[in-house]
This record gives sequence, structure tokens and C-alpha cells, in this order.
Amino acid sequence: MTTTERREAAGRVLEAEELVARLRGGFAGVGVVLPSLRIDPVSFAGDEPVALLDLGRCNLDTALRLSQVLEGKRAGRDG
Repeated sequence: MTTTERREAAGRVLEAEELVARLRGGFAGVGVVLPSLRIDPVSFAGDEPVALLDLGRCNLDTALRLSQVLEGKRAGRDG
């Protein structure tokens, strides 16, 4: 990997970290906590790293809350 490619990968990591923080804050604002929310480290393996976010696993209560929030947004309510 060249120096330019390393810089680009580092920039993608930073962007992904910022997005994880934004998502975590947004979910918390509607009462949803996804404890496994993170950058997928495997997505940076290989010759052409791609930043993927892992929304992770959650229990049924969290899935229900997330579903309710999304349904509220779809119906035009504030959630």
C-alpha cells in the first residue's frame, strides 16, 4: 500500500468513526442503544479497504424500539 493509499484509508477510518458517533447519538436521541455499533474491522482488510459499519446485534426489546421509531418517522410523527 502506498503512502497516498494509507492516507486515504486513514481518512475513511476517521470518517467512519465520526459517522458511528453520529449514529450512536441519533439512536440515543430516540431511546435506542445499539451496543455493537462499530466500524467493521474486517472491511479494512485486503488490497482495497472499504469502510463498512457494523450495526451489530441487539435484543428483541431494542429491535422493537427501533422498529417503533422507524414506523413513527414513516407515518410523519416525531417518533
